Amino acid sequence: MLGILVFGPLAFGAHAAAQFFVLQGLTIGVLGLWLARVWIAERPQFLWPPICGAVVAFMGYAIARYCTADIEYVARQELLRVLVYGFLFCAVVNNCHRQESTQVIALTLLFLGMCIAAYACFQFFTKSQRIWNFVETSYAGRGRGTFIYPNHLAGFLEMLFPIGICYVVMGRLGHVTKIFLGYAVVVMLAAIGVTLSRGGWLATSLELMLLCGLLLAQRDFRLHGFVMLALLVVGAAIVIPSVVVHTRIARTVQSGKPDDLRLALWQSAAEMWRDNLLWGVGPGHFDYRFSAYRPVVVQLRPDRVHNDYLNALVDYGIIGTAIVAVAWILLAWGILKTWRTVRGGRDDFSRKKSNKFALLIGASVGLVGILFHSLLDFNMQLPANAILAVTLMALLSSQWRFETERFWFRSGVILKIVASIILLAGIGYLGMTGWRGARETASLYRARRLGQPPQQFTYAMIKAYEEAYRIDPMNFETAHTLGECYRLKSWNGDDDYVVLAKKAMGWYQRGMKLDPYDQYNWLNYGMCLDWIGGADAGAKEDSNVYYKRAMDLDPNGFFTIANIGWHYSQTGDLAAARTWFWRSRQLNPSQTENKMTYEYLPILERRMEENAEMYKRP
Repeated sequence: MLGILVFGPLAFGAHAAAQFFVLQGLTIGVLGLWLARVWIAERPQFLWPPICGAVVAFMGYAIARYCTADIEYVARQELLRVLVYGFLFCAVVNNCHRQESTQVIALTLLFLGMCIAAYACFQFFTKSQRIWNFVETSYAGRGRGTFIYPNHLAGFLEMLFPIGICYVVMGRLGHVTKIFLGYAVVVMLAAIGVTLSRGGWLATSLELMLLCGLLLAQRDFRLHGFVMLALLVVGAAIVIPSVVVHTRIARTVQSGKPDDLRLALWQSAAEMWRDNLLWGVGPGHFDYRFSAYRPVVVQLRPDRVHNDYLNALVDYGIIGTAIVAVAWILLAWGILKTWRTVRGGRDDFSRKKSNKFALLIGASVGLVGILFHSLLDFNMQLPANAILAVTLMALLSSQWRFETERFWFRSGVILKIVASIILLAGIGYLGMTGWRGARETASLYRARRLGQPPQQFTYAMIKAYEEAYRIDPMNFETAHTLGECYRLKSWNGDDDYVVLAKKAMGWYQRGMKLDPYDQYNWLNYGMCLDWIGGADAGAKEDSNVYYKRAMDLDPNGFFTIANIGWHYSQTGDLAAARTWFWRSRQLNPSQTENKMTYEYLPILERRMEENAEMYKRP
């Protein structure tokens, strides 16, 4: 578990497939050790608080939605994440509930958070754009630590610093340890500041105020509450008037209206959800269904909704979101029920300090903060942050054992066999998909090293892509990439250009079946028909069908519209071509991103002027 909790944040949040395979492999190790303990322990027991039922129910629902999803490959990746999160939750509840284990996990996470936070501060003050050995310029000028997206770092630290504060105030730890934790908290708060994450700032402010309120409400910690409140007021008086904060907030509203694409994304997501109320569009499908709902102001792929609640509704519908909501409600019920039990007992003068109570308050406040931040970002879509949240939820749920014995189940032979079957099924499925995914990722990596389209294409690269496709024939992106390889080779105009174009069309057809919502397969298929039109009778007439389908799938995409303009320029309808190119330029006036319109429009206008002059001659 420590390996999972430490590796994920250090590996850019484990968003990429190769990084997640490591977490998947470590999860298999966790399940294998749990399986061994079931049979080796003298008196094995299972701790099964009410929230575990909701977790298992969502895992079952995710399996059902995977089986009915439109894009199998995408749904499988999401299912793997859900299974990893669910298995880890149950494993932590049953195997890491002892105070020693809980304390080791908490202190390790706080030390990790402090190190990453210090790295983020270093990036901010030195203007460094490096994350480890990689140069990432997407969010220059903001502290990111080991994460790509600054808001994800803010979300990670939001879940940790309240635990540090509560251990300092309420925990039974040595003075040196408390001084270290106090320093770690200060560094993490500074790092949240330098992420320049508006959602992170708001969530952190909410957490600090909530901590102050909880301390002031308890007689034994009121002095600590007053001190924290005073520090909060002084800190706000120093930070809020700063130039950095004013500049960041000023960018939120420009020209008298919100200058944030989140609002447009939320509107599109709401429309998508209204069309698929109960079941959602499918696990992880938002980004692939987005083009049909694209607003004019969003011309890039959004990846996620930037609102975890809307994201859940879009992907899983009302039913899936309701199951998740029930899990959170059961967690809150468990916290309330164990509140009095885990508080330290009273002596003659005051209440004793308690690490259990410190974890209860700190982890609860951290989860409240990430729930608030999830209104504005997609922290729960990043494996490292999701696993941290799941771990904190599991540690809190395991405290049911201090309140009652009724959630302990002694494992007889039948229960051992059932648990073993489930664990073996999880190990088998995660192992099989992980091995196949690792092989496919290695082939794709090898293919990218052999050439990058469109600058360089080699048959060795194509062979590597075809090998990746043989390993996993459900990957629609590999099929589309192979189509592009053959299409651009055909574009060289060699003697075999027709053969190469038809090979490309075959790969595009496979892509259409694997991902029926990808406009580019239809678009590029139509381009191939235009390209070989002279060698294949009737091709130009047929191509209109494919361009129309691409237009239906992406009615406001500048690239799709520019390519439709290219289509009309090939058919000789110059007026229509100019209209489509102009519309594409209006959607995206960037000369770098929309290079095609800047190249073709002058040529079209010159040709139209020449034609007009020709008609004027007597």
